[in-house]
Amino acid sequence: MADDKPVPIRKPRADGERNRQRLLEVARASFAARGAGASLEEIARSAGVGIGTLYRHFPNRDSLIADVYRQAIGQLGEAANRLAVDRPPIEALREWMLLFVDYLATKKIMGDALNTLSAGTAELYASSGSQLEASVDLLAANAVRAGGIRLDIVPLDLLRAIAAVANGSTDTGGNGAARRMVDIVIAGLSSG
Repeated sequence: MADDKPVPIRKPRADGERNRQRLLEVARASFAARGAGASLEEIARSAGVGIGTLYRHFPNRDSLIADVYRQAIGQLGEAANRLAVDRPPIEALREWMLLFVDYLATKKIMGDALNTLSAGTAELYASSGSQLEASVDLLAANAVRAGGIRLDIVPLDLLRAIAAVANGSTDTGGNGAARRMVDIVIAGLSSG
């Protein structure tokens, strides 16, 4: 008779999770510096692990590239939740929008690597879009409820405006134009 007990799912070991996070950090920097041609062996070596460890966490290049991107999106979602609790609503929205500018810079420098994904980027971008929308909706709703801003548009349009400036900017000094746009947008939304 077969044992039908569910097999408990083990939490990753702490050292395994540290290795995974280190690999993601190093991969992000490597893809930014070298584009899609960044060597997986070099990424593993720079992270202080063997290539086998890299492949245990990321079975192929596409998996690593997609997870670097997903990590950036996940960090934005975590930041939205943290800022919603820790900061006054309008300040939380502004700080998160500045983090969004940093995310756009990561997406831009990861562009070559993302464009090599064999399955394309449509599914990856679609899932990230819903996460971004949920984050900005939360923060904008909090700011409206607190009376800090008035909002006559869909909150996602705030991100579209900032993305348009960031993507159209020739500024190589850290998305300065997009960062300034965040302050312009916040000032324009202020109800005071």
